[in-house]
Amino acid sequence: MRRQGLQVNGNYRKNHGNTEERNDDSMPRTPIPQFRASVISGGRPISALPRPAAGRCLAAMAKKAQATWGGRFAAGPAELMLRFSESVSFDRRLAPFDIAGSVAHAAMLAKVGLITRRERDTIHRGLEAIGREIKAGRFKWSTALEDVHMNIEQALTKRVPAAAKLHTARSRNDQVATDMRLYLIAAGAGLRAKITSVQRALLKLATKNRDVLIPGYTHLQRAQPVFFAHHLFAYLEMLQRDAQRFATVADHANWCPLGSGAIAGTTLRLDREFAAEMLGFVDAAGRPRVTPNSMDAVSDRDVFIEFAAACALTGVHFSRMAEDLILWATQEFGFVELPDAFCTGSSLMPQKKNPDSAELLRGKAARLQGNLHTLLVLVKGLPLTYNRDLQDDKPPVFDSHDQTVLCLEVLAGTFAGLKVNRARCAAAVADPALLATDLADYLVRKGVAFRAAHHAVGAVVRLAEQKGVALDRLGHADVKAVHPAFGRDWAATFDVAKAMARRTGTGMPGPTQLARQFQRWQKLLG
Repeated sequence: MRRQGLQVNGNYRKNHGNTEERNDDSMPRTPIPQFRASVISGGRPISALPRPAAGRCLAAMAKKAQATWGGRFAAGPAELMLRFSESVSFDRRLAPFDIAGSVAHAAMLAKVGLITRRERDTIHRGLEAIGREIKAGRFKWSTALEDVHMNIEQALTKRVPAAAKLHTARSRNDQVATDMRLYLIAAGAGLRAKITSVQRALLKLATKNRDVLIPGYTHLQRAQPVFFAHHLFAYLEMLQRDAQRFATVADHANWCPLGSGAIAGTTLRLDREFAAEMLGFVDAAGRPRVTPNSMDAVSDRDVFIEFAAACALTGVHFSRMAEDLILWATQEFGFVELPDAFCTGSSLMPQKKNPDSAELLRGKAARLQGNLHTLLVLVKGLPLTYNRDLQDDKPPVFDSHDQTVLCLEVLAGTFAGLKVNRARCAAAVADPALLATDLADYLVRKGVAFRAAHHAVGAVVRLAEQKGVALDRLGHADVKAVHPAFGRDWAATFDVAKAMARRTGTGMPGPTQLARQFQRWQKLLG
């Protein structure tokens, strides 16, 4: 998806009427969409900043805090209410997106004549200064000011009197909806990058062990032989769909709510398309995208739920990978050895090497599913439009993002350090019973109906068990007695190399198709 936007330093597009070209060195030169994406893509959200002290000076701040909306009230909120209702302890990570939205809104207000260009420029410089303080950890957050929006607005107004006009034609309802959409787009981009890192680790592991065969399993029983790389490529496919889901979330989030107001917009003249383009809410052709219904724009949280669902499904996939690793690392399987860096020992039993990283991945997957459920229950019974319940939509989203980032990083590290025990894999795949289906196919090629062939091979397997010998050690007379179609070449079926070579269909684990999978993923992942 094409994402573009005007630069924060005011180098506005010439095609927007009375806006002017500027080169003000006091303003940042990063396009807003790039600026916002850089915040999340590295997996280090603003939540690392110091938490505001809940309850500190709340009573003293109550009167000031009510000034933004308190004309209707004779007194400020109770201290308990301030502590109960604050959200800045978690929504402050939206600060860079809130600043970007305010930059765009101020520019739009200037364009339509609701503030002057000079006021716009001073507001922009003030916002940039606050942004630098937040990034450096010097900004003073106050729970008495309730949320990230009021903290930034009041700090700005103290420095720039013109900022008292910034909230013109804007509500916190469309403000937070805009911030969160920007966040989700950036968060999704960061998660797609993390997924790619896992995929590259898997591809490297598959390349290193390209010739290794292992048993494939159904019902946790040995089924048929597959290349180890083919098994890893199954993970790659899952992860690719996960990445695509985050791209879909970004597309659904890519509509600008600014201008929707609290519920019904405003009577003041706006240019919503200008603000949308400035923030990068554009389609593939660069055309601005604005939300078509003001009520929907400020009240629905389906894109939040989609994001949590994408995280939860990614969690399902890495949990299944983790389960495979846990089994493979047991002494009973012994197919792989997990890296020491992602394991722990026992406080009592010195011989233990526990697969902690994989077990925690399973646990985190449950947490991600819980976050999704929280959002679904939160929203399901709310009337239109905004309700304060929606304040609690952010912690599950933020937690889903953070935990998914962490899990993907751990997964990439685990696969990068994984060692394959080739001898144990070879011993496991040497069981001729893994090619019982191939023996049925042998009979089919001789004209036997598959159901009859399946029954005959089943009888041969039972006979081998009764005699206490491997399937390929039965005599010709033994199998001939089961079905007359068995020729003297029947035992050649158990040549595993030839058996794998016969698997030539698209998507199968034969060498030819495996080579195609390698080519595909090398092209996709670089």
